[in-house]
Amino acid sequence: MPKVTVIIPAYNAIKYLPETLESVQKQTLTDFEVLIINDGSSDGIVEWASQITDPRVRLISQENQGTAAARNTGIVESKGEYIAFLDADDIWEPTKLEKQAQCLDNNPLVGLVDTWTAFIQENGKLTGLIMKHDKEGDVYKEVVESCDSSVCCGSSPMIRRSCFDTLGLFDRESYIEDVDMWIRIATRYHYGVVKEPLVRYRMHPNNKSKDCQSMFRGFRQLIEKTYRSLPTDILYLRPRSYGRLYVFLAWRSIDTQDYKQAFHFSRQAAALYPQLLFSPRFIRLSVAIALLWLLGPNGYDRIRSFNRNLRRRLFARAT
Repeated sequence: MPKVTVIIPAYNAIKYLPETLESVQKQTLTDFEVLIINDGSSDGIVEWASQITDPRVRLISQENQGTAAARNTGIVESKGEYIAFLDADDIWEPTKLEKQAQCLDNNPLVGLVDTWTAFIQENGKLTGLIMKHDKEGDVYKEVVESCDSSVCCGSSPMIRRSCFDTLGLFDRESYIEDVDMWIRIATRYHYGVVKEPLVRYRMHPNNKSKDCQSMFRGFRQLIEKTYRSLPTDILYLRPRSYGRLYVFLAWRSIDTQDYKQAFHFSRQAAALYPQLLFSPRFIRLSVAIALLWLLGPNGYDRIRSFNRNLRRRLFARAT
């Protein structure tokens, strides 16, 4: 029985998959199995996988059913004590599995341990942006209030296999099935976090999080689902959840350079949760919208590129 099962859902991702798998094979913790779930790809993944000689790696093919179904297949087929998910275009730092497994070994109440995430461009270069948080322990109240999770991305958490025995599998009907699962885990288990950027999240035009309308529908469904199961005396928190959602969508609109949509979402956020107006994130958002409006996409990109280059240099010096 391996210590960790690594599950990699893959749909026409052969462009990035070899580098992704290589980052797993370079892990300092070597007691793992890798399940690559071929979700109906047509990009030669079967031929590529047939040349892999590492006995820890196994390809499982199925008809295209979506990421949730692919993850569920991996969970059912898994043998590890812990499960780590990895998107087929992301990369892990060599110590990721080792440090997360140590956290779970030493903290029996923890069901999910996360790690910080560094963003990379499509070509693999660091952007200088790092997603950080320090949410540990019993995070249930905070997760419920926001109807969101602190988990950085789909490639960052490691989870006890027993959590899925208790809570069930990913919801195949949800557009944001990963966030739904992280919230469900928080209702029964504690969170842990390794406070280092051990995941590299690749940004490219096909990222699921850039589809703002689908993200909105998915989060709205999740918010309503969550509040249906909560006591009526805390329903006043629902506007806060929507306010945070609109801020998130406004930032995603900035990424797609749609300042009108970003402004619309920011106004919705302020109307539902006025306290957000004074938060640093909302202030930065307002500045970004103004710059995109005044300077246009090219001017905004120049400023953002300068800022990211500066962050990348500072990050390189720090590491």
